[in-house]
Amino acid sequence: MPRLTTREIARAALFTALIAADSFIAVPVGSVPFTLQALVVLLAGMALGPRLGALSVLAYLALGLIAPVYAGGASGLGVLLGPTGGYLWGFVPAAVVAGVVAGRGTASLPRLVSAGLAGLLPLYALGVLWLAAQTGVGLHAALVAGVAPFVWVDVLKAVAAALTARVLVSLPRGLPEPQRDR
Repeated sequence: MPRLTTREIARAALFTALIAADSFIAVPVGSVPFTLQALVVLLAGMALGPRLGALSVLAYLALGLIAPVYAGGASGLGVLLGPTGGYLWGFVPAAVVAGVVAGRGTASLPRLVSAGLAGLLPLYALGVLWLAAQTGVGLHAALVAGVAPFVWVDVLKAVAAALTARVLVSLPRGLPEPQRDR
């Protein structure tokens, strides 16, 4: 595995901070709060690529063990192992999938929107499975409680992340397009 450069670490840290900042905007909807974190997680994958996107999310998850940076100012291992923990763990493959899809070919808007939508799939899958296991409800009930209220807004977040990524990768001195080999 190639070593990280200082610039790569700084970029990943910036996205870690953005994910943490977006956790403070939390609206309770049933057992899973609505936040803007998914937007930044998808954007991290698209703008940084799968490797650095995942690193930024893993750093966020680690930070949340000691600092109140999870949704609504929560922290600790109990949150990662609680009913919404699957969604937090799902951020990692969401960033990876968004980065892989965005990194294939040119960073066109349709490709980036596809990357965002594809990134939502592992996020939902892990979240629903974990929610069902932790609460003892069936998969259908977990899907209704943990996905149905959020689908329309998550699609909007995926599109917003794609639009933002498109701008970031087109800036002359901004973030480069995700590299395919990472």
